[in-house]
Amino acid sequence: MAIYVTSDAHGHVRALDRALELAALGVDDELYVLGDMVDRGPDPIGVINLVRSIPGAHVLMGNHECMLLDVLTATGEIDGFVWAMNGGSTTAEGLDHLAPDTCRELVDWIGQLPLFEVVSCAGRFWILVHAGIDALEARGFLATAGVDVSDGAGAAKATEDELRAMMAHQDPETLLWTRAEFWGTPTGLVGTDGQGPVVIAGHTPSIYIDYYADRAETSGATEEGLGCIVRVGASDETGGVPDRIDIDCSAAAGAGRGRVGVMRLDDGETFYATIKSGE
Repeated sequence: MAIYVTSDAHGHVRALDRALELAALGVDDELYVLGDMVDRGPDPIGVINLVRSIPGAHVLMGNHECMLLDVLTATGEIDGFVWAMNGGSTTAEGLDHLAPDTCRELVDWIGQLPLFEVVSCAGRFWILVHAGIDALEARGFLATAGVDVSDGAGAAKATEDELRAMMAHQDPETLLWTRAEFWGTPTGLVGTDGQGPVVIAGHTPSIYIDYYADRAETSGATEEGLGCIVRVGASDETGGVPDRIDIDCSAAAGAGRGRVGVMRLDDGETFYATIKSGE
């Protein structure tokens, strides 16, 4: 069984389908989708339907799914105008074409999506979240729980239950919306021996990651200007291991700059599909 991660398809179902085809998921493999399936691109409902058709898929809430819920359930601070300004019109149009019962079921499904996941693969834990975490808050919580995160120890000795409790203690606003604070600061969760949990997040298009990240291994765009998966934070303090990975390959930018990326956690292999004109 292999574990794959992707994020921020933003309505570009054809590119997502091609990326998943390249990754060649097996029947026993798992796929984690870190939110922002909807808005901006032409077929957000198609993205949701594709993801839901995969038996081993696990889906997290993104800030765009949260905006959708704010508008359709009138329970949040985002109104229809703000949602439309953030690309929500394509999603609204897609929902309008659904039968009422189908639409309600889909919105109910989105409403129960979790904000994070913790998985074990390739000898370490991976923290999966849409936007990022408050690293200072995370280390403080673990220290209070008795996990030594001082003097370069990282959080290698934290159990899965402790990491889940740490994430449950995070502000949902941070998990959905953080950007500069997360990418610009080491998490402190990976120790000098390279052990400890790595955080994988989307939300920040990689073509802009150079503006935010403190130690990016590569530019967030290829020579052709296309988005790509970027590893961030490798240093002596982390034993040369990146403590953050940006998996948002800028699909929101559309054709010319956007791609959908998929990463296999078992070996770090990456798979890309470039968004073509008109899709």
